[in-house]
Amino acid sequence: MSESKGTSGAGIEHGSEHESIKRLLAREGAGGEAVVRGWLRTVRHGKGVSFLDVSDGSCLAGLQVVANPETEGFEPVVRGLATGCALEARGSLVDSPGQGQRYELHATSVVLVGDAGEGYPLQKKRHSFEFLRTIAHLRPRTNTIGAVLRVRNAAAMAIHDFFQREEFLYLHTPIVTASDAEGAGEMFRVTTLPELDPPRDESGAVDYREDFFGRPTFLTVSGQLEAEIGALALSRVYTFGPTFRAENSNTARHLAEFWMIEPEAAFLDLAGLAALAERFLKSVFRDVLERCEEDMAFFEKRVESQAIVRMRKVIDEPFERIPYREAIAILERSGEAFEFPVRFGLDLQSEHERWLTEQHVGRPVVVTDWPASIKAFYMYRNDDEETVAAMDVLVGGVGEIIGGSQREHRLEILERTIRAQGLDPEHYWWYLDLRRYGSVPHAGFGLGFERIVQFMTGMANIRDVIPFPRTPGQAEF
Repeated sequence: MSESKGTSGAGIEHGSEHESIKRLLAREGAGGEAVVRGWLRTVRHGKGVSFLDVSDGSCLAGLQVVANPETEGFEPVVRGLATGCALEARGSLVDSPGQGQRYELHATSVVLVGDAGEGYPLQKKRHSFEFLRTIAHLRPRTNTIGAVLRVRNAAAMAIHDFFQREEFLYLHTPIVTASDAEGAGEMFRVTTLPELDPPRDESGAVDYREDFFGRPTFLTVSGQLEAEIGALALSRVYTFGPTFRAENSNTARHLAEFWMIEPEAAFLDLAGLAALAERFLKSVFRDVLERCEEDMAFFEKRVESQAIVRMRKVIDEPFERIPYREAIAILERSGEAFEFPVRFGLDLQSEHERWLTEQHVGRPVVVTDWPASIKAFYMYRNDDEETVAAMDVLVGGVGEIIGGSQREHRLEILERTIRAQGLDPEHYWWYLDLRRYGSVPHAGFGLGFERIVQFMTGMANIRDVIPFPRTPGQAEF
């Protein structure tokens, strides 16, 4: 493809003349000059005219650029353009006679900024999500992934807005940690010891006293324990950052690297926590629907026909509260032929959670007071000594979306539980100190950010709602 003169410096913004396509399409009326910079989705060449569909990622819609022989660069540039090229177009914004588009740009000049060359993999056809994961460096240019990333951005903004309004402080908790908040043991080790010949102790085991931190350390699976430090000084804090789990799973629901939202609040019990979670989901979903109307309409049309309906149900309907014991009894009486067994002491599976929300109640459900035997050591032990003050928030379509609990603030009970679960209290000395010095009832929950984006968009695979998925055998890009 031939290049126009000045290509090497073209497309660099000077002054404030450039507007995003989103802003151009939001103008109150046509008229006036405009500059568009973006990537070519498609191009159609007719006799004496070319139609260029340009996208800059600011919104789902592209802007049609119309060029003719009077357009500067028409023959040397426009007639040779192909999908994937980056360009700059200048001209007049006019009302479009075509359906489905408000304005178009009648170009006075078109400049090639970046040639796509031969073999550009994103052509005008439907690509599978599996294929798009192999070119994750290009897939944000597609309609679907671009819309996912805009919804993801809006959701992140909505989350911060909610917690700031509720007077929570944003706390940055460590990514490298020596403690396992979940007790699952599926953690990525962080070490600087030599791979082939690490130092050994007297027993022949790897001597982590010689490691960078002088002890075994890992990538965090949760910022909760550290967030409790913040809550017991600042009253209300929340974390929002990356977490890691070395679970060798290739399902559509698992990632090795994902983002977690974890609020923690002092002087809060389980009932108050459930109310906080309900306000949180309603607020975030409402904000995303308002900020991403075009993108959500796209998901409803192309991905999940009930996407907006499901969000509206969360926004508009009050959440039902059901104790775990009662939920088990309801499921046992249902007469449903569930794949997984239902009985007290077993965790609820997705099929049980969805039946409760979709069939039994018809709106979101908060299941409370779970058996202590299947929950973490830090959860508040109820008076019955059999259950803990824990909750799962269930929504239609996916089941559990939030998990949380009132934390055990009583020193003796917490020490006893740690030992009973085979953990070493010495490893949690600072966590126990929080119970020694001015302990108060407190509570918090955790929410996987990708899980909530997946729920909103209706995307079937969680790998398609994060820019660069990390899964077993995959750390590309």
